[in-house]
Amino acid sequence: MTGFSMNKIRFRYQKTGKAKYISHLDLMSTMQRAFLRAGIKLKYSEGFNPHPYMSAALPLFVGCESLCELMDVGIVSKDLPDQYGHLLPEGLKITEAYIPVRKFNDIKWIGINCRLHYFDRPSDEIAGMLIDLFNKTSLVIPKKTKSGTSVIDIARFICDVKVSSGDAVEITAKISAQNPTINQNDILNVLGSGGSILTPDDIEVKRIEIYDADMLLFK
Repeated sequence: MTGFSMNKIRFRYQKTGKAKYISHLDLMSTMQRAFLRAGIKLKYSEGFNPHPYMSAALPLFVGCESLCELMDVGIVSKDLPDQYGHLLPEGLKITEAYIPVRKFNDIKWIGINCRLHYFDRPSDEIAGMLIDLFNKTSLVIPKKTKSGTSVIDIARFICDVKVSSGDAVEITAKISAQNPTINQNDILNVLGSGGSILTPDDIEVKRIEIYDADMLLFK
């Protein structure tokens, strides 16, 4: 448990349905109020403007769902709280609470599921084209950074890609979580690089699991 005190608790939670439209800042406020309503005494920083010790791993894009979000919270008690007793809005659900043993910077990969909707194009044909696209050894896209827009080859930062078709075209894959961070906009840029026919009319993205550099489940 190096680097952590016994009064830091890690919550694993889901963010689905209507909750996917809650911004990161609003989410932090919502979780803080929920913990207080549940009787969990939070630890606060010192000084003129004290704030609770709360940090979320890899904040989500607004509109993206997740089954595997993580949040570290400093609490006064050394006892694990009841993770099922919090009053949360619809779509937010805490599934686990435990004492963390690893830091968030050990997260390397995120498992995602993308549902692509094509209103006027046959899904099986699109699925075949996507398989060919992701089998390429190079996927060069424009990517926004803090210093502007650069060009990056993200082929080695997307792996274990599987494509299936039905009422929508589904892509499951593992994408780099950090250094670099690959996000849903990058996935859309990849689709655009395959031609406008692969650009979906609608896309739903969901995080389904997180992994370390060895592709082991991160806790």
